Amino acid sequence: MVKRKVCVVTGTRAEYGLLSTLMEGIEKDQKLQLQVVVTGMHLSPEFGLTYKEIEEDGFIIHHKVEMLLSSDTAIGVTKSIGLGIISFADVFQQLQPDIIVLFGDRYEVLAAAQAALIAKVPVAHISGGDTTEGAFDEAIRHSITKMSHLHFVTNKLSWQRVRQLGENPKHIYNVGSLAIERIYRVMRMSRLELEKSLPFSFLRKNLLITFHPVTLENQASSQQLKELLEALDHLGPDFGLIFTKPNADPEGREFIRLLDDFVSTRPNARAFTSLGQLRYFSTIAQVDAVVGNSSSGIYEVPAFRKPTVNIGDRQKGRLQASSVINCAAKKVDIEKAIHAALVKDCTSTVHPYGEGNSSKKIILIIKRITDYKALLKKHFFKAGGV
Repeated sequence: MVKRKVCVVTGTRAEYGLLSTLMEGIEKDQKLQLQVVVTGMHLSPEFGLTYKEIEEDGFIIHHKVEMLLSSDTAIGVTKSIGLGIISFADVFQQLQPDIIVLFGDRYEVLAAAQAALIAKVPVAHISGGDTTEGAFDEAIRHSITKMSHLHFVTNKLSWQRVRQLGENPKHIYNVGSLAIERIYRVMRMSRLELEKSLPFSFLRKNLLITFHPVTLENQASSQQLKELLEALDHLGPDFGLIFTKPNADPEGREFIRLLDDFVSTRPNARAFTSLGQLRYFSTIAQVDAVVGNSSSGIYEVPAFRKPTVNIGDRQKGRLQASSVINCAAKKVDIEKAIHAALVKDCTSTVHPYGEGNSSKKIILIIKRITDYKALLKKHFFKAGGV
């Protein structure tokens, strides 16, 4: 029996964390052959060379696509996309995958989708149909949807949006979020183990903070980060502050510089390029709240019954649990939201993104389709008809 080759592309630590359970399932399946392609931040020393975590988890990396230029300007990011398209064209020619699995809305994934489109390789897209009005990820996500052939969405609203884009309803599947499944499967470190591993001594109150550039704002995103840092500083030295550094987006390096400067003079604060999945989930379990504008605060943190302070418009439009507190990117509003989070009861939080069995659903659907090539010719399905 010839196994069908399923190529999974990953470009960031967060994305890999969500894909890893699915990758394990594909690798173990007797009818499928896993191909792994890493790119983007995974290959950058500045962002922690996180491809090593993938190898440490036991996966074979079939190709490394170097596309990340040493620039976080709009020009640098645009050139990185072009370099990615060129490189993915060669990779897909060599690997000859039967289907490609892409997750989310990063520009690295956009490059892979464009190369796959021209190479006539069907694409299975995970987490399409979401909306994030404060970032260019919004347009990237919907663009990938139109270049994809199978759609694995996380909720009913996203299912409807993908349908509105004219996609075949027979090929749109609401499978929930891979994040929940991974959270349930990963063993967590105790507080003592975590303190030794970081190293970091937890204080009376503790926050986990991840703040990314907001790519569609007119003003510099760094001003929003400064507002956040001022609010955190005003909390005082009794608050433990654990930062994870931002993605490789425009202004990302300026963000890193500001964070490094901040923590260098504050013994209650530490910043990490990458915590890794085990330490990241363990940290969420130990802190009093998660603060920032990362999708993790929407997708993952509610499963821990912990409050999220979601700042600004980067995640605006996403389906949210009751544990999420939204606020403007202003010092006073952020500080007020943090204090509200510290007294918020999240014990009865209902997670809106499924029950934690997403990877099994995706694999069953991929295996059920007998002819991937038949998916390539797409017809625009009008709402309420054909």
